[in-house]
Amino acid sequence: MNRWLFFIPVAFAVILGMVFIPALQLDNKEDIPTPLKGKPLPVFSLPTVKDPQKILSNTTVVGKPFLLNVWATWCITCKVEHPMLNKLAKQGVRIIGMDYKDSRESALKWFETYGDPYEINIYDEDGTLGFDLGVTGAPETFFIRSDGTIAYRHVGEINDVIWNDKLKAIYETL
Repeated sequence: MNRWLFFIPVAFAVILGMVFIPALQLDNKEDIPTPLKGKPLPVFSLPTVKDPQKILSNTTVVGKPFLLNVWATWCITCKVEHPMLNKLAKQGVRIIGMDYKDSRESALKWFETYGDPYEINIYDEDGTLGFDLGVTGAPETFFIRSDGTIAYRHVGEINDVIWNDKLKAIYETL
C-alpha cells in the first residue's frame, strides 16, 4: 500500500508534464495559430465608434488589405502599442480598429488623448465579433487580404522590433 502512495504523485506529475510541455514549447505567444487563416472575415454588422448610426459589415471593410487591430481602453498593452499604430498609419498602413468590450465614451476620450490611427473603428461592445474571430484578449491584430480573407493573426503588442523583424514582411505580401 505504501508503494502505491509513492507512485500516485509521480504518475500524476508525469501526466501533467505530458499535457503542458507541448504548450510551453510554442516559440512565443505571438505565434498562436488561428483556425481562420485563409478563411473570410466572419459575417458581422456593427456600428462605428464615432457614429453609432453608421453600420459596418464584413463586406464594407474589404477591397484593400488592412490590419484589423483589436483594442480597448481597459487594455494597458494597447496604450503601449498605440504610438506604434499612429506611426504605421502615418506611413500609409491601412488599419481598421475594433474597440472590444469597451464603452464608446471611453474610446472617444482615448482618441482625444492618444490620437486615432484607424481608418474606421468597429464598435464591438459585447464582443460578438471578437468571439467569432477567436480573440483571447487585447491587443490582437489580424492581417486581412483585399478579398477579406485572414492571412495572419498576431497576439500581443506591435512594436518597432516586431514590425520590422516579422510583421512588415507579412503586411507587404497581402
